[in-house]
Amino acid sequence: MTHVFHRHTRQSYPVALRGEGCYVTDSEGRRYLDASGGAAVSCLGHDHPAVIQAIKDQLDRLPYAHTSFFTNEPSEALAEHLIARAPAGLGKVYFVSGGSEANETALKLARQYFVETGQPQRHRIIARRQSYHGNTLGALAVGGNSARREMFEPMLMEVSHIVPCYAYRYKQPGESDQAFGRRAADELETEILRLGPETVAAFIAEPVVGATSGAVPPVPGYFKRIREICDQYGVLLILDEIMCGMGRTGTLFACEQDGVAPDLLTCAKGLGAGYQPIGATLVATRIFEAIASGSGFFQHGFTYIGHPTACAAGLAVQRTIESEGLLDRVRARGATLRARLEARFGNHHHVGDIRGRGLFLGLELVADRASRAPFDPARRVFARVRAEAMARGLMCYPGGGTIDGTQGDHVLLAPPYIVENDQLDTIVERLGEAVDAATAAAVAEH
Repeated sequence: MTHVFHRHTRQSYPVALRGEGCYVTDSEGRRYLDASGGAAVSCLGHDHPAVIQAIKDQLDRLPYAHTSFFTNEPSEALAEHLIARAPAGLGKVYFVSGGSEANETALKLARQYFVETGQPQRHRIIARRQSYHGNTLGALAVGGNSARREMFEPMLMEVSHIVPCYAYRYKQPGESDQAFGRRAADELETEILRLGPETVAAFIAEPVVGATSGAVPPVPGYFKRIREICDQYGVLLILDEIMCGMGRTGTLFACEQDGVAPDLLTCAKGLGAGYQPIGATLVATRIFEAIASGSGFFQHGFTYIGHPTACAAGLAVQRTIESEGLLDRVRARGATLRARLEARFGNHHHVGDIRGRGLFLGLELVADRASRAPFDPARRVFARVRAEAMARGLMCYPGGGTIDGTQGDHVLLAPPYIVENDQLDTIVERLGEAVDAATAAAVAEH
């Protein structure tokens, strides 16, 4: 008997008892290799001494102080650390407790910026299909994950959703990456013109799409064209790096690899690596200054913004990423993992695509590799893969509805940055067994 309201009410869960490096051990003594960082969170593994010590030290000094009365040293230091490394133009950081709050904050900042600058008619947001931006109502509304939206659709604000930059499914035969990227990006301009440029506040997108589609990277040039369109029509660009940022793709900020700087950038998971709940919205200096010189007050806030202990953990995580040279390691280990996935699954009848950047990689599962036909959603292949992997002591992050919210299955891999090469071998071996077992069972039931 449990009084915890679990995610799935008919499912029983093992009790996680302790963490060590890339492993989690349950109360029965079973040990699981964490190949997904939970949900791309635990980038330093589960027991990094420097982060744990930083949390203990901060608790001894000051666990919490409300930001209507005080600022605090850890939040000031973490903000300085992030802005010193951030894309050009970003000058302030608003700390929250997670990704949904970070994106909710970005949406409200976009709206208030235009009110402060005398353009109150700008309120519309444009996003992409097959995206995910969080579970609060505003973040859910801009997200394009139809399964998560469906229950709450009547409560969501109206948002336009354009085509994702998802080459495996949307690039036409004979079309180059460059041509596809231009076509996909130009849908933004078409939608801005349809709505009326004077009404559009912001466009939000994940540089590398995470949970909904499984580590889908943009084609080269896509985000540069997006930036051009936003600049042309005075629309703010919000980049959601909740899952793909903070080193996960091999650079601290994922958008570095696309050569663009957003007006608002959100991050969370790898910011605190799971040691404390924390997220952040990085804000362009011009947006901050518009509010500072106008009303002087952001009409928004949460009880735990700028939480000292959470910020102390985040600062320790970010300093560790630098001091241990983990960005280089992400790039090297990511290349190794991808090569091993290609060797194991490159000709697999039920793996259509292997994609991603750094240690943020995905496999798209298909009923037939040649035609790219997905499995019948009723087979719930993604859930079978999760169960088969857990039975083999492997944590991965599968998802369904990859193509359109209903059809398609994928597996997301996001192991800790400290992962060793022999652990990569184990990940691929166990995942191979899990995919083989799950797809064989699905085919047998057809």
